[in-house]
Amino acid sequence: MNAIISAPELAAEAAGPRPPVLLDIRWQLSLAKAAGAPAFDGRAEYAAGHLPGAVFVDLDAELAGPPGSGGRHPLPDVAEFGRVMRRAGVSAGTPVVVYDGGQGWAAARAWWLLRWTGHRNVRVLDGGLAAWTGELSTEIPAPAEGDFRPEPGAVKLLDADAAAALARSGLLLDARAGERYRGEVEPIDRVGGHIPGAHSAPTTENVAPDGRFLPADELAARFKSLGASGTEVGVYCGSGVSGAHEVLALAVAGIPAALYAGSWSEWSSDESRPVATGPDPQ
Repeated sequence: MNAIISAPELAAEAAGPRPPVLLDIRWQLSLAKAAGAPAFDGRAEYAAGHLPGAVFVDLDAELAGPPGSGGRHPLPDVAEFGRVMRRAGVSAGTPVVVYDGGQGWAAARAWWLLRWTGHRNVRVLDGGLAAWTGELSTEIPAPAEGDFRPEPGAVKLLDADAAAALARSGLLLDARAGERYRGEVEPIDRVGGHIPGAHSAPTTENVAPDGRFLPADELAARFKSLGASGTEVGVYCGSGVSGAHEVLALAVAGIPAALYAGSWSEWSSDESRPVATGPDPQ
């Protein structure tokens, strides 16, 4: 099963006998609210036009729990996540395609959560809404209730201790921007830097300028140059969103990887945990 689907492929499937459930996960990591400007409103963007039949899912409210010691986007309550998915029409045997505005981070978060809770057929629209050339709709669908029952553990999840151990025994990738990894700037979390032993691998380098993923062989070469060959791989980011996108890129490259969902926002909130700075992993 491919992890991504192109816009032409999706258009063909949507018109076929077994159309996928479509989930619109438009979201942006924004500092606008802190600066007094209006925050990005994914629901308003969805209402203005979305893929026909797509259901909006709110990343902050429905794909994450309340922020706290577990990070800015801790995992949602599993039972509530299941209710959200069923309301959106998701069933265990129905294909699902998730998309966002084009960055891919939010869609990857939904993709990862569905995979982690056992859904076997979920893909991300490569390039997101920006890649879609068909008509958009403003009609709000009312899908039939799905039957999906989440069962966590289908893919590997790391906690803080497991991430620290993997940085020593395998390969732990930091998907944030390089300047945050090095500790030169930190606009969101308590302190800048990285988990000792983690390697910088900005997720932005996994895509072309149009937001689509690089070819699988190029991604495989990139990750292997970072050490992803014959070893266990894990990923973290700021709060488990862009890190999910890196796990998705690794899947496109044919490399399984675990996600540290709490990520830097959880790690850095605990002053007892070590922090490394600069370009060197250690």
